[in-house]
Amino acid sequence: MKRSALAGLFITAAMLASPVFAAGDKDLCDINLNKINDGKATLATDSTGKSGEIDTAVASAKAAHAAGDDKKCIEITSKALQDLQNSEKGGQ
Repeated sequence: MKRSALAGLFITAAMLASPVFAAGDKDLCDINLNKINDGKATLATDSTGKSGEIDTAVASAKAAHAAGDDKKCIEITSKALQDLQNSEKGGQ
């Protein structure tokens, strides 16, 4: 049973990750920025200062994107998305 569940999780993860790898760097940067904008609504009542950090990250990511450095944009937005998810779970 454990092997079946583990295999199922692995297959599911592989299938979910494949569109990410298929997308170009520019597309992934845009996708991440859209996800952040959607997730910022959950921080509307945030008192920890995460909202300001996320806004700063978005500004940096947009600047990197405008400069053509999509890899840097993806790096910044991925970290911001992780921070956003941690905030939603109650983490710091």
